[in-house]
Amino acid sequence: MSKAEKTLLNVPKIQADFPILHRKIRGKRLVYLDSAATSQKPRQVIDATTDFYMRYNANVHRAIYELGEEATREYEGAREKVAAFIHARSPNQVIFTKSTTEALNLVAYGYGLKGPIQAGDEIVGTVMEHHSNHVPWHFVRDHKGAVLKYVDIDDEGNLRMEQYDELITKRTKIVTVSMCSNVLGTINPIKEIAKRAHEAGAVCVVDAAQAAPHLPIDVQSLGADFLAFSGHKMLGPTGIGVLYGETEALEATEPLLGGGEMIREVHLGRASWNDIPYRFEGGTPNIAGAIGLGVAVDYLTDLKMEAVRAHEMEVTRYALDEIHRIPGVRTYGPEDVKQKAGVLAFTIDGVHPHDIASILDVEGICVRSGHHCAQPLMERYDLPATARASFYVYNDSDDVDVLMAGIRKVQEVFA
Repeated sequence: MSKAEKTLLNVPKIQADFPILHRKIRGKRLVYLDSAATSQKPRQVIDATTDFYMRYNANVHRAIYELGEEATREYEGAREKVAAFIHARSPNQVIFTKSTTEALNLVAYGYGLKGPIQAGDEIVGTVMEHHSNHVPWHFVRDHKGAVLKYVDIDDEGNLRMEQYDELITKRTKIVTVSMCSNVLGTINPIKEIAKRAHEAGAVCVVDAAQAAPHLPIDVQSLGADFLAFSGHKMLGPTGIGVLYGETEALEATEPLLGGGEMIREVHLGRASWNDIPYRFEGGTPNIAGAIGLGVAVDYLTDLKMEAVRAHEMEVTRYALDEIHRIPGVRTYGPEDVKQKAGVLAFTIDGVHPHDIASILDVEGICVRSGHHCAQPLMERYDLPATARASFYVYNDSDDVDVLMAGIRKVQEVFA
């Protein structure tokens, strides 16, 4: 993509919706390139959450007065929006959690620890997973005696798919994988992986935290039994996440939290659970967060996810082309943007990633540095850390140019 080319999204118009992007950092334009950690929020989402607290703040589901009914209607309306966004068959397959992390822990606890997993049963993951899709399965191994196995990656950062043939056996009960790596940007073939899991009688658990904000998702087509993602990475508020589940898989899952809303009846010494999805939403939920997420879904739907994906491919292609012009910089992950999301992990010879991020910050550029909650992947590359720039709907080639100038500035400082 040359700077002269028109982008697929109207980025200046989009940027105008984000109040924080008008901020200056040390007198310089804010260039926010850390959306893989958390996205910025458009005014529409900010206004929706404020409107809830100012106009109809009330608890949901049980109140029969007008405020409570309004809150319930908007909360459940958000569930319907999310279901449509991922093409679920029913809103009842959408469970609100506080995060992807909680959603994956819910599956590990309710289906792993409290479900059908027995000693010697196998859970197959990958080396590229976020810690949120590693650690919960450690709990299952430690408490149930499950066996953990991991698919490796090739030098390009793609899964070695042939290893699934070796690792999936008759004892495999769970196959879990990220739809998109938060470090490499690798987009994994979920449909094929789910098919292999089902052929062995296993369920497929998908971490879609980095995919839902950037790619069109059709859960019916993917065939995943569970799929988790977070609102804050897709223009929504923090503290709100989603677990999608196939009805049969959800029915085989025990609740993680006990308390209000998740019960049908409670008596001294015994209790019964509410219907799905409410049995998994114990306690007062993040009502404002869910409503804000619903508005974020509206925003992305209006942009069209196909256009979001195409735009990010162009920005990422431009970024890869430009960074490869700079000697002494190495990138990680696929080079083919058709196989890669808008994530650019890189290192600079002789410079620690934390120093890269610090110097870029002086230039008004926000990037991530560290192991990105993916230490097994860092070990695979024999790296302590990388710097990571990540792009979203409000980024364009101008932001990439500022980043490249910042990288050259880093090299000048350490020359």
